[in-house]
Amino acid sequence: MKKPWGGRFKEGTAKTLEEFSQSISFDRRLWQEDIEGSRAHAKMLCKQGIITEEELKQILKGLAEIEREIKEGKFQFKEELEDIHMNIERALIEKTGSAGAKIHTARSRNDQVATDLRLYLRKRVNELIELTEKLEKTLVNVAEKNIDTIMPGYTHLQKAQPVLLAHHLLAYAWMLERDRERLKEALKRLNLCPLGAGALAGSSLPIDRHYTAKELGFEEPIPNSMDAVSDRDFVLDVLYCGAMLMMHLSRLAEEIILWATDEFRFIELPDKFSTGSSMMPQKKNPDPAELIRGKTGRVYGNLLSMLTTMKGLPLTYNRDMQEDKEPVFDTIDTVIMSLRVITEMLPEIKFNKERMKEACGSGYITATDIAEYLVKKGVPFRNAHEITGKIVLYCIEKGKNLNELSIKELRKFSSKIEKDLYAILTPEGSIDSKSSYGSTSKKSVKEQIRMLRKRLKE
Repeated sequence: MKKPWGGRFKEGTAKTLEEFSQSISFDRRLWQEDIEGSRAHAKMLCKQGIITEEELKQILKGLAEIEREIKEGKFQFKEELEDIHMNIERALIEKTGSAGAKIHTARSRNDQVATDLRLYLRKRVNELIELTEKLEKTLVNVAEKNIDTIMPGYTHLQKAQPVLLAHHLLAYAWMLERDRERLKEALKRLNLCPLGAGALAGSSLPIDRHYTAKELGFEEPIPNSMDAVSDRDFVLDVLYCGAMLMMHLSRLAEEIILWATDEFRFIELPDKFSTGSSMMPQKKNPDPAELIRGKTGRVYGNLLSMLTTMKGLPLTYNRDMQEDKEPVFDTIDTVIMSLRVITEMLPEIKFNKERMKEACGSGYITATDIAEYLVKKGVPFRNAHEITGKIVLYCIEKGKNLNELSIKELRKFSSKIEKDLYAILTPEGSIDSKSSYGSTSKKSVKEQIRMLRKRLKE
């Protein structure tokens, strides 16, 4: 088949090179964006008097026919035409003749693919923002329903201090709030138009790039034609946002996996979001959470792959940049599905509230409250810390919990200790005593919920 660039060549392309260099197997998913860009470009050419009204009419009709054929699964994508751009252009020429042959005036596949990818990512990033918001709302709702549920908070996966389950869940809601902000920033940066930049230097024809940008819903055209075709920062922005999002989902997934174990028994997973074992009849496995945790590594790989591809490229376009699509498609697909799964699963999880509270009864997790109690009595914190450490050691040796010590035993360590200490030695008392901004007290958690709901409405 004759190549669109074949005029300079005496010989045809080797079959092996055609197979190696084709991108239609994956960039065909940009067909809608490619048609959108071609429509806008054709309208601009007509407006500027470069093509006639009749030619524009033929082009738009031909593009509509191609669009319908693709939707109905009747369009034949051809590998020898390399990519989505040439497949659609060749089909347009076959339908419209010389009118279709004018569609590529004042544009290159270099600016065309950059435009297609920006249009595609604009849609997908908006979808990611919506799904992230939905998960954030779900976390806030689940947190609000568990405003009275007490659990151990951990550092180093060791019991640290009692917290409200709602406080723990809201930590993830705040992570997602940052993810939404990052995605919005990425969306703003990618919403610029490369079309009309040509191969790299622009065009001598009287085109109107501002018109094309406006027609496609972009904020404005990219000011530098070389930057327009060689930039993939917008792809890296999205890949980074996806990696961050998956990191947060993976951390939540890891906790779900831990909490579902017999050792923790903090939650019971819904049957519809669990799997069994082909050999062990008793198993109920947290596969969705494990898959999210596993897929995170691949999303990280996509980011590193693209960074590595771009790091040594001279200006402007290089064929290496064809490698931008598969990583970004994979990241978008993976993050979208991960968000959907975990958003559906979370409200179905049953929290074992009694077990969570029971787990607060060991590990001396109100020890910090003793140290802060002593500080309030005028003891320097380092001294209070040492005194409390000795009390914990005494408990370990005697096989007692902190709240099981008598006032007589406690006063052996400090004369500052009075009976009012017992009020904060329970998980409830410890949580209620927290007064700092952003703490785990019920008052603070309710304020966080209010703040997040306000942000979600804006």
